[in-house]
Amino acid sequence: MSAIDRREFSKVTLGSLLAYSLLEIIGGHDVLASAVKPIAVKWLANINDLTQDLRGQKLTQLQWQTEIEKLFQQVSLSEFLSYVDFDQLIKDMKFKDSGERAFQPRFPQVEGLPTELVFGHQMFALKQARSIAPHGHNNMATAFLILKGEFHGRHYERIEDEAEHMIVKPSIDRQFKVGEFSSISDFKDNVHWFKATTDTAFIFNIHVLNVDPKVKKRGREYIDPNGEKLAGGKIRAKKLSLGEAYKLYG
Repeated sequence: MSAIDRREFSKVTLGSLLAYSLLEIIGGHDVLASAVKPIAVKWLANINDLTQDLRGQKLTQLQWQTEIEKLFQQVSLSEFLSYVDFDQLIKDMKFKDSGERAFQPRFPQVEGLPTELVFGHQMFALKQARSIAPHGHNNMATAFLILKGEFHGRHYERIEDEAEHMIVKPSIDRQFKVGEFSSISDFKDNVHWFKATTDTAFIFNIHVLNVDPKVKKRGREYIDPNGEKLAGGKIRAKKLSLGEAYKLYG
């Protein structure tokens, strides 16, 4: 080997050893992993802070919706999906023939994320043409983020409740693509309906139950939005049982 060859070989070898040593040091201190974590963790921590303020009545439900949607607009979706290991999570997903399959991602416990979150969370998986049937919520605030695929999303303002019907008015009716979002509360866009328009589609959901402890009414209320047309674009929608709703729209 010539002197030049030896020098080049030494450079390559030394460079490789230094790189390997550096990776060992970085890996040993979890720097590589932590470089990916902060954005997703900070995002979830901010959601938790906002929800804590909602529960503590420092924010109204309408203010919470505004602030949550700002956060959803800022999310790094790729980092969040990596953080919850989304691809592995849905690898063997078994879709339902009617409606959505609900499943819960695990949030790894890392510095910066509270161990006890004050909001609930889950994901929904749907096959094409399957729906999260149209329904409203009682004493609940929630927000959705499209993770994969596309949906036809509809929202309705809940104007009035009757014994067997709900008076609603369409407020949102459009296609939702990856990274897009919406929210609901008792005061805005309370009824929603999402129908998958791609082979498969996935939504991430956060929810706050029992927002106002003084209000006793809770749970979903399913409706048929293809009801009697009223003046001003309103609809008298028949209230449905869970089984009826999914038979019609699931």
